[in-house]
Order: sequence, then C-alpha cells, then structure tokens
Amino acid sequence: MKKSVYSLVLMDDVIRAVDREAYKRGTSRSNLINQILAQHLSCVTPEMRMREIFGSVSDLISNSFSIQQQRSASLMTLRTALDFKYRPTINYKVELERSPNEYLGTLRVQIRTQSAQLIDMFGNFFAYRVELEANALAAHGCPDYVFSLGSGSFSRKLINCGLSEEETGQAISRYLNDLNTSIQTYFAAPQNFAEYAPQLSRDYTKLLEEFIL
Repeated sequence: MKKSVYSLVLMDDVIRAVDREAYKRGTSRSNLINQILAQHLSCVTPEMRMREIFGSVSDLISNSFSIQQQRSASLMTLRTALDFKYRPTINYKVELERSPNEYLGTLRVQIRTQSAQLIDMFGNFFAYRVELEANALAAHGCPDYVFSLGSGSFSRKLINCGLSEEETGQAISRYLNDLNTSIQTYFAAPQNFAEYAPQLSRDYTKLLEEFIL
C-alpha cells in the first residue's frame, strides 16, 4: 500500500502511550498509529491481512506443531520434533510480504542439531523435495520456483496466486502439514523412503490441484 508523510500534532502523553505500545508490539510509532486509525475507520492494513492469514493457519495446522510466540505481525514460527533418536527439532518460519506481488513471502525450514548425520539426512530429503516441488509446479504453469538449500536449512518463496486471506491461510497450513508429514516419514525410516515416496508425491500433487503456493 502507498504511504505518504503527514504532520500530526499530538499530546505528549498520547505519544508516550503510543511509544510504549509500539515497543510491546515490536513496531514503529507511525506504523502503530496507522494501524489504530485504520482499525477505527475500517481500513485493511497489511498487519490486519497478515494476522488474518496467520489466524487461519493457527486454526488449521496439525497438532504436531508448536506455535512459537513472536512480536512481528509478518512472521510466524512453528516447531516440531522428529521421531528420531535425541528428538531433534525442526523450525518452520513463514514470513509474509507487507505488499505481496509475485510472491506472498518466504518459508524457512531449519533443523536444530549438531549431528553431521542428521544435517546430511536433512539435505538429502530436501534435494528430493526440491525436485518434486519444482517439477510439479512447472506442470501447473509455475516455472519460477525460487529456493535455497544450505547446511541444515532450506528456504523457498511462496507463490502469490491472488488467494483471499482465508484461502492463503488454508494453503499455508495444508502445505506445512504436507511437508512435515513427508519429513517425518523420511526420518522415521530413511532406508525405506523409496517405498513411501510415490504416495507422498501424489499427496503433494493433489494439494496443488487446490492451492498453488
């Protein structure tokens, strides 16, 4: 949304209260005032849009996820434990764009471990997943699959297909549930993953028939 600079004359007590609240929310003074006025005047702000999306995700996400508290309206962090020795955790971070164009935002996935074996397994899984997603999205007319795969980390851009806030929340939750199921299946029995991979591929392809993300 376009922004312009305006001058406002406000009481010092009001500014102090605004600054305290802005600090609590992890935002700026001007952004908080913008949110308050927009809410009062029934205008939709990026923060309102993102809160609605994440609210939908919270309602629909699998109970295998633990949603972490965060101060930023644009960021949602989730955590899940792997069914593997030492119970390592996987962190998922969804960061939305304030004014989405081609992409809604970015998904980042990271494994919390010092084990070289687990980091290698993580990389092997996402090498498979990247190929699956890139080919499936290209088949649906979305060739611009932007991703990054590092040591113990994966990220990708989430494609903007003009969904409503509720639909976007549904798409993100469905994608995260699908991805987590696939990760859990791989780490539970990596030696047998080839047996389960065809069904997991069909599940992802079926997801794309409803939501492109």
